[in-house]
Amino acid sequence: MKHLVLSALICSALTLPAVAVAALQPGQSAPEFTAEASLAGKAFDFSLKGALKKGPVVVYFYPSAYTGGCNVQARAFAEEADQFAAAGASIVGVSQNSIAELNEFSADPEYCAGKFPVASDAGGKISQAYELKTMSAKPGMKDTRGQAIDHDFTERTTFVIAADGTIAATLSSADDKIAPVDHASKALEIVRGLKR
Repeated sequence: MKHLVLSALICSALTLPAVAVAALQPGQSAPEFTAEASLAGKAFDFSLKGALKKGPVVVYFYPSAYTGGCNVQARAFAEEADQFAAAGASIVGVSQNSIAELNEFSADPEYCAGKFPVASDAGGKISQAYELKTMSAKPGMKDTRGQAIDHDFTERTTFVIAADGTIAATLSSADDKIAPVDHASKALEIVRGLKR
């Protein structure tokens, strides 16, 4: 948690404005995707279709690894990972970070802690499929480790996807003013309410 003070300062720079075109909403089909992802520092190919065969999936989009709200959000999901599993659901985080950055983030004991995978959406194609707004990093922006951020940000949005592939809930920080740390607890509550 040593980076949280600096993280709080960076977090304000990553707040994305409300969007005119809303993200995909409950009842719509979740776009299937495959992406290079990392779990506990090891890269693999993540498939939403494959994950849904095991039960509901929480897909949460976040602006960037090693930045304010994203750090606390990842930690919150890591702390609740066992509760999601007990409810029959899995978690995947999605950002436009490179897989090399995500290998570090996924294994970092302060954040993802090897509890769930994070997928690389380099270029933002997955974000676009979910109708999420993206924005460019400001020149010279650095993460909480002091490293330059060289990718776009995706608005912070969490989708709870039922096992049949439909979106059960959409949680948006931009529209609903949900704090990053609260995405995990709100998604868990929704998952627990799904019919198995």
